[in-house]
Amino acid sequence: MKRTFFYWVLLIFCIFSLVEKSFAQGPPIFSDSPILLGLEGRGIRTFGRYIVKENASIYVHPFAVPYNIIAKLAIGGIAPFVQKNPDNLKSQSGLGDISVFAKYVIVQEDRTAKTFRIVVKVQETFPTGKTNSEPPIGQDAYQSYLGIVSGYITTEYSLYSELGYNAVSNNLSDNLVYSFTFGYPLLPVTYPSKQVNLYMGFNGNSSFETNQTTILTSPGIQYIAGRRFLLEGGIQFPVVQNLPEESKTKVIYTLGVRVLIF
Repeated sequence: MKRTFFYWVLLIFCIFSLVEKSFAQGPPIFSDSPILLGLEGRGIRTFGRYIVKENASIYVHPFAVPYNIIAKLAIGGIAPFVQKNPDNLKSQSGLGDISVFAKYVIVQEDRTAKTFRIVVKVQETFPTGKTNSEPPIGQDAYQSYLGIVSGYITTEYSLYSELGYNAVSNNLSDNLVYSFTFGYPLLPVTYPSKQVNLYMGFNGNSSFETNQTTILTSPGIQYIAGRRFLLEGGIQFPVVQNLPEESKTKVIYTLGVRVLIF
């Protein structure tokens, strides 16, 4: 808790010590965005996520590919590579559970230097990861997600939120997924585009049947090198974690890139 508080204080100090007015925004790091890629947009996102738990470490490396069908409708797929390293068992690795998703814009209000958008997001996750190993790579269940993603984005700051319900098969517990993110750009508008954005937020997951809740504080930084490429990273710490001791997370490190292809 003390280390988490220190990181929050450090980020807040960096933001409010700036005297130059800032502009420009990119997509949030640890939550979804209501901004689609645009008509005929194609993109690739990949990142490494290293999760440190009480009795294991997990490395997840997903590849996400979104594609716009029309200006307000995007579809895509996510294929993760997973490696689990338990303290007292043999490490296991392989393809995890593959997901497909769709996002549709239901509200779009654009004004000068600002926009407000809401999208409906559906996602289906399939049990493609092997479950006959110990520890298992995937979850032996189908997962169906329905959520609302919203964002208010200006040239000076951005606010993002997500609220969704994840239904899980095989008598496993459904869960509520929620997040809130504040973004702050550090550089003025330039062309070609070069941006540095700070993000602070929370990511939560609550199980209905087991009454287990995890809430992570999620600071991060993002560098946009142009209109087609960005680099981002961050650290997540639990602030609420009502889980069995062996399932608790200590810290999550994330580093990734996104490439926009036309």
